[in-house]
Amino acid sequence: MRSAWWSVLLLSACASGSGSATDPSAPAVAAPTVTQPAAADTTVPSTGSSTAGTVDTTAPDTTSVGDVTEPAVRPEGFATTQAVVTNADGTTCEICLLLADDSAQRARGLMFVTDVGPADGMAFRYQDPHTGTFWMKNTVLPLSIAFFDPDGSFLEAFDMEPCTTDSCQKYATPRSFLVAVEVPQGDLDDVGLVAGSNLELLDIPCSG
Repeated sequence: MRSAWWSVLLLSACASGSGSATDPSAPAVAAPTVTQPAAADTTVPSTGSSTAGTVDTTAPDTTSVGDVTEPAVRPEGFATTQAVVTNADGTTCEICLLLADDSAQRARGLMFVTDVGPADGMAFRYQDPHTGTFWMKNTVLPLSIAFFDPDGSFLEAFDMEPCTTDSCQKYATPRSFLVAVEVPQGDLDDVGLVAGSNLELLDIPCSG
């Protein structure tokens, strides 16, 4: 799911169909290094916010549940950040992610959301390398999740299924990841978050 609402001066398609790619010889934008000391969470409900660059969630879009069409539920009050994905062949693409940057934001994440809106997904960023679990309690949107180490290197990815009961599966994370990115299930290929990729969060709000 590409965020066509913000301008990116990039060239051809990223990965298998979404995003934009650039020549790897072009000047790169350095990502900020995240080294703030803080205790990591031990259990992370899947489904987050800063204050700058928040996404307007008031659009009157709808989503279909069975035969019933209902107003879409979008994440509320989350900051956005531009991110650069470097593919295994050295090409890059730029995506837009909602940002869950503290424990409260990470715990809320995409709960109850039926549409991520104009962003490509949500990044769960930790202040220190982290190992734990994700779950899908109160999450109605099927998701795929990818994990990245402190250098931004891809570690692992898998799908997670909705859960609206009190007994939800917990999904073990890889060891010592720093950022996890959730997207609508099946969209990881579209944004290039696959084996061999590298992710940089730029901490620059997506423009719209």
